Order: sequence, then C-alpha cells, then structure tokens
Amino acid sequence: MNQPSQPFDPRTFLSQLTTQPGVYRMYDKSDELLYVGKARNLRKRVGSYFLRASGNPRIESMVGQICRVEVTLTHTEDEALLLEAALIKEQTPRYNVSLRDDKSFPYVRITAHAYPRIAFYRGAKTGPDQYFGPYPSAGSVRETLQTLQKLFLLRPCNDTFFSNRRRPCLQHQIKRCSAPCVKLISEEDYAHDVAKAVRLLEGRGDELAHELGAEMEQASAQLEFELAARLRDQIAALNRVREHRAITGGAEQLDVIAAAQHVSNSCVVVVSVRDGINLGHGSFFPRHPPGMAMDELLSGFIAQYYLERPPPPELLVSELPEDAEWLEATLSAKAGRKVRIARPERGVKQRLMEMAAGTAQQALSTRMMEAASMDQRLLELQQALDLEQPPRRMECFDISHTMGEKAVASCVVFNEEGPLKAAYRKFNIEGITPGDDYAAIKQAVARRYARIKGGEVQRPDVLFIDGGKGQLGAAMEALGELEIENLRVVAIAKGPTRRPGLEQLILPEQEQPLVLAPDSPALHLIQRIRDEAHRFAITGHRARREKARLTSGLEVIEGLGPARRRALLKTLGGLPQVKRAGVDELARVEGISRTLAERIYAHFH
Repeated sequence: MNQPSQPFDPRTFLSQLTTQPGVYRMYDKSDELLYVGKARNLRKRVGSYFLRASGNPRIESMVGQICRVEVTLTHTEDEALLLEAALIKEQTPRYNVSLRDDKSFPYVRITAHAYPRIAFYRGAKTGPDQYFGPYPSAGSVRETLQTLQKLFLLRPCNDTFFSNRRRPCLQHQIKRCSAPCVKLISEEDYAHDVAKAVRLLEGRGDELAHELGAEMEQASAQLEFELAARLRDQIAALNRVREHRAITGGAEQLDVIAAAQHVSNSCVVVVSVRDGINLGHGSFFPRHPPGMAMDELLSGFIAQYYLERPPPPELLVSELPEDAEWLEATLSAKAGRKVRIARPERGVKQRLMEMAAGTAQQALSTRMMEAASMDQRLLELQQALDLEQPPRRMECFDISHTMGEKAVASCVVFNEEGPLKAAYRKFNIEGITPGDDYAAIKQAVARRYARIKGGEVQRPDVLFIDGGKGQLGAAMEALGELEIENLRVVAIAKGPTRRPGLEQLILPEQEQPLVLAPDSPALHLIQRIRDEAHRFAITGHRARREKARLTSGLEVIEGLGPARRRALLKTLGGLPQVKRAGVDELARVEGISRTLAERIYAHFH
C-alpha cells in the first residue's frame, strides 16, 4: 500500500502535471481506487475536479475523499480510452460505470467435418471451422440453433457421440436431425443442407427462399412429390423465421443501445442487427454510484462493451455521450473502418430504439422486483440465524461421488444479487477412504479457507454445509485447525421424510435443529443455495468420472503415452472401440507399432 505521507495538495500536483493524453486514477486515504478517467489533456481534465465546483453531488463526494492521484501517459487519445476501459473492467472502481461481464461473446459454429455439426461456441476463433456472430446473448444463439435444426435437420451432437451411433437418436425421431450418423442422408445432400444454413446465417434469406422455390418446382416436375412437400414445408418455415426476425426495415449492420435508469440501478440493452436480421438482444446491469448521468453511463458502457467485441459500422444510442466523437475515433481505429454513433430521430431506426428502450425498462423493473425479494430473504435470514446484519456473501459446500468413486466437492457463492458464478470452485478429493463424506468436507473446507485466511479470497458472512451433524463437525474441525473464528456455520439437513420444505438447520451451539416455516423466504434462499451447490457438485463429479473412465485401462499399458492414447481414442471413437479392436486395426492407428498393438490387445483379452 502506497499511502501519502502528507495531505494531498491539488495545486502543487497540477503544477507539475503534463498536458499529454493519458489515464488518471484517484485513491482515498485507505488507498482504495475511487475512479479511473481518461484525458486528452491530463492537466486540464484533472484540474477540472479541483479548480471549480462541479455541481454534481456524486463528483463532489468523490473529490472530498481523494488523497492521491496517479497518471499513466499514453501515446494517443485512442490509447487512453482503451486503457481506461481495461482498467475499469479489471479493478471496478467505486465511482465508475463497471460492466460486470466476464464472458466472451457467443457464436454459432459449423465444424469442418464430412457431416458438419452446428453448435454453441465461446472463445477464440481458430482452425477451419466457420463462425457466425457474435450474438448479443446466449439465448439468441440457442434460438438460432433450434431454427437451423428445424429447417435443415443439421446434427447438434459432438463427434464422439456421432461416430459411435448404431441407430438414429431421439433428435431424428422428432424431426430435428437427418441422422447422418447412420448414413440416412448422403454426404452430398447433407452438405447441400449445410450450405443453405450458411446462407441464412449470412443474411441471404431472400436468395435462399428463391432457390428453395426453384428446387420445389423441379421436384414437382420430376414427380418427386415427397421431396417437393418437404421443400414446401421448409419454405413456409423459412418465411415464418424471416417475418419474426427480419423486422429491421432495411437496416443492415448496427447495434441499438438503450438504457433505463432508476436511482442507482440501470439496465442497458443491446439489440444486434446483422445483414438485416435481428439477432436478438442482451441485457446488462452495470454497477455505478447513484446520480450517474445517462450519457456518462452509456459512454462508460460502450467503451467497455466493445473493448473485446468487434463494433458494427453504426451504433444507435438512446442518449448521445458527450465524448461520442472520441468514442467514434477509437472504435473506428480499432475496427479498421468507420464507426458512427448516432441518436435516431425518425423512421425504422427510431422504432428499433423504442423497442430496445421498452425492453430495457421491462428488464430493469424485473431486476428491481427480484432485488426487493432478495433483500427480504436476506433480512429473514439475518433474523433466523441471529446475525448482526443481513449477510452479503454466503458459501455452500456439497460432496458428490458414485460409491466413493472420484469424489468432488463444490463451493458455490451467493451475494445480495444472487449466484456469483465467477467465484464458484470445485475440489477433487484425494487421499481419503472412498465414501467418507466427513473427511471430504473437512478437506474441501480446509483447502478453501486456507486461501481465505491468507487474504486471497473474500471471507463469507455465512458458511452452509449440505449434510447433518457429522458434516458440520468436520467443517468446524477444519476451521478450528485454521484458527478461523466468529464465522456462522450452518448445516442443512433433510428432514425425517426428506421432503422439500422440511429441512432442518443445524447450528453448532444448539442441541435442537432450527426448523423454518415451509413458506419462509429465508428457507427458500437456503434451498436455492443448497440446490445450486448440489448441481455444481454433480456436474463436477460426472465430468471427473467420465474423464477417468475414458482413459481407464490405457494408462497402465507400457509404451502408451498421452499422445498415443489420444490418437487411439480419436481414431477408433472411444474406449469401447479400442477394447473391441483387433491387432491389425490397432496397428493402423498412427504411432502404434505392431508390437504395441499386440500389447494393447493382450491387455484387454
């Protein structure tokens, strides 16, 4: 911590401050970061806080707390804006707009395969696969995938599942897949369907509809009435999709950004239009102090939202930011083409903005209603557990295993807004007697709270343990060994009939368990946290178990290292196929010699 040895003197600081562009950071007496800002001229911008009154209570409150200012010089103004956005997302200062969005943006991916798969995808675009997007939300991607399955019967399954099918799956039976896994469609015909899907994803729906119409007429002329009927249904479904989604009235490539505010809460909605098709919207709830002006909110949001996303040529905003020109120049330089920011006044674009603004207002109202419900639950929980104040951070542990195999402990975290998924953790349990849940809980709590004691992780207000007195005792033992005190620990035990609503809360200092009313808001919150811990533990356990079973039996074979194991599993399609394969088939796998193939065969037979 770098605290100043004497009170901050703004005039002295400004007298030596450069006029170059850069980023400034303001700290309070506890060395907490208050605010990050950008400036074309650092001396002029920083001086504006101290040399004249702003008239804004939020700014005045912040200035009264400043004890230190640090600056970082940049070569250009654009570099300053990008650095500011990056620092805000990383450090979330109290007085900035902070976009809490740590996920990469979603795409539709079509894999490079003889029978390509359509799938949801996040991450870097690599390899020969085709990517379409980015989409504003995961929901809009899933809606698109469902549409493509209904229209073109493209497979959604992964390659391992695909290569091991012997008969069509349920997706084929409900007319969502043409079953290429068992060759019910030729590679050429499937490729034709994929090409149609690509045209729709590229916004060439009119061209596709005309092509399908021509194919239907040709099929009718050749008396292929079954094919003609299928094409007719495909055209009708495609028209419904286009009517539902192509409501942009000629607008081609743009994002519509609308904000709704209520005191300290805000919602920003982004509607994405690509190639004339409305891809749907994403709702965001940035954190910011009370009294934030609408244009300042949108300025901070846009800079952070497009820090990693590619901006379209046009951004329509509900309120034009004061630094719109600066944002335009920076985003244009980043995209390598002109990016325009404007506020629509009439026509189709204005109707799109009205739709986005209404969506933002509805999302904000729903969020505020949920927050009020959460506040009530936290107050009830405070009273039920006799806490000094409503809990703001809660953790819950659960254990999952199959007859003791590959046990995994989950730790889920909730705050006043609900699940804090970025803070979730899984622990692979090792070195205990299989099936010993008490030892598993003790190990998981010890590993987690050693980091909390070291200051690496924030301490919770309440620790929940899914289990009874034994699990509670194991958790308390782990905390005692770490010398962690004054932490409210609660075990959540199922009631005598194990029915929801009859849970018993076991507290270390009480002989009798605490039983809350079935309609208690506090109990509903506890059930939600417990169920989430249970889900997360099961997910982790299943992944660990399947990974172990995938390679089980191969790791002990002499001369069969990780690369050769991967080659075997990938070429033959999985462990069951490896076990069934003969020596000749094994020897045809790249990297597997005849001698090694005989060793593998002998191991399984």
